[in-house]
Amino acid sequence: MGRTSRKRSTLANRAIAASAALLLGGGGLVAMNVYASAGEGRSHQRPPQSENAGQAMSTIDCPDVANELTDVPRGARWQVDRELAKIDSQITQAYQRFADQKEQIEQDPAFAENAILNPLKQKRLASLERIANAIDRVGRRPQGLEALAPCTLRADGNAGGGQTGDGQTGGQDGGQGQDGGQGQDGGQDAGQGQDPGQGQDGGQGDGQDGGGEAGGGGQAGNGPEASDFVDITTVQPNVSQPRQRRGSSKGAFTTECGRNEAGKFNSDNVIVAPGVSNGAHHMHDYVGNQSNDAFATDDILAAAATSCRNQGDKSTYYWPVLRLQNGQAEADANADGGGKEGNVGEIQTPAQVTLKFAGSPVSKVTAMPRFLRIITGDAKAFVNGNANANASWSCTGFENRQLKDKYPICPEGSQVVRTFKFQSCWDGQNTDSANHRTHVAFADQNGRCQNGFKAIPQLQQRIVYDVPPGPGFALDSFPEQLHKPVTDHGDFINVFDENLMNRVVSCINSGRKCR
Repeated sequence: MGRTSRKRSTLANRAIAASAALLLGGGGLVAMNVYASAGEGRSHQRPPQSENAGQAMSTIDCPDVANELTDVPRGARWQVDRELAKIDSQITQAYQRFADQKEQIEQDPAFAENAILNPLKQKRLASLERIANAIDRVGRRPQGLEALAPCTLRADGNAGGGQTGDGQTGGQDGGQGQDGGQGQDGGQDAGQGQDPGQGQDGGQGDGQDGGGEAGGGGQAGNGPEASDFVDITTVQPNVSQPRQRRGSSKGAFTTECGRNEAGKFNSDNVIVAPGVSNGAHHMHDYVGNQSNDAFATDDILAAAATSCRNQGDKSTYYWPVLRLQNGQAEADANADGGGKEGNVGEIQTPAQVTLKFAGSPVSKVTAMPRFLRIITGDAKAFVNGNANANASWSCTGFENRQLKDKYPICPEGSQVVRTFKFQSCWDGQNTDSANHRTHVAFADQNGRCQNGFKAIPQLQQRIVYDVPPGPGFALDSFPEQLHKPVTDHGDFINVFDENLMNRVVSCINSGRKCR
């Protein structure tokens, strides 16, 4: 199987000046939930010092502020989003200092406290204070934000909260609970008895075809490692589906939007960091809407061109690019979101992209509101823990075996597959929420929406890549997330016109297969 090596267009120049951010959803007071429970966010608070003294440290672990802001008044949303983007940049800069001075830190752990962690804490405190002030001007001042300021260093091999590190996986479709935070159903027993990294043909990091960099921390030195890969043939089948019940919606609608053949990339994220250039700190593939960048308003998205065959679908579908770490430099080797932040190697154009909207196993579905925003997965799951991790990895011919925290090593002739199943329950009111999660939810293990949420068409994305077997590829990530597969995620903004969305709903509810 040959490599996919295609010339990439350079990034378009983008305006740097700030623009008005999207202000979506209802108002309200901020809800603070610091280390709320074992099933949501972090299960405990750690002291602000380096953990596991004497061990080699691999990354910086900071509480995710955005996940704790479950409701923000509409009038404060713009400033809060910008401060959250600054916090991400602070972590990126601190991680880069950590990586540059890692040898000195290993020799003198106190150096990390003085040179990296304490300055980072002070910057985070200032941003948290600005967030509190912004909310205070239009609502009730949140309390306790300062508890989110301290960060720690994480030792090599110390996986995030809830991560097993033993190849256990998540299956597909459905999660446990309503905040999009309980992962996917049916995967609890996956991968038991595996020995991570014991893959075939270079699974220990000796690699093939220039892919051996995985054994030493990847081409950029910040991952992935050999233990991030597992031989798919050693994984036990783990996919289960809720039983179809009377009144279910068995149809499906497939929209054809190409494979990003034109090479539309940027390191923005208009959902999480509107108005902030390089808000993602990693490159995204885009299909569908051709005007998506940090400064795209709803009006801009509605007026844009689309790569979708049906011109009534101007939705935007995007996800982190996959790169072949074969020692080659990409066109963005010196760009923000690219090589400057540890995302290196040749970006791979997918061999196939399937975008399907499916129904509910227990009920009919209702139309999505236009400009509904959904994020599935967690770009920071390596340090956050896997409560919101939701994307999965597999190989063609083995898709009844889904991996959540490992990359697959596929047999010769089999291709790598990424799968995203988006939240399929909507609160019936909001097109977005402060943490971009609580307005949508996964169905429960029986396929039902809870807490008054309504079933909507479920976006299911399947992305296939033709890459050499064995280690040597990785998705883009925030630098401190070390290209871990558990950080995979997908983003979607619904820009279907009303007539086409009604057709989608009719098709699904009547049990037909439509395009």
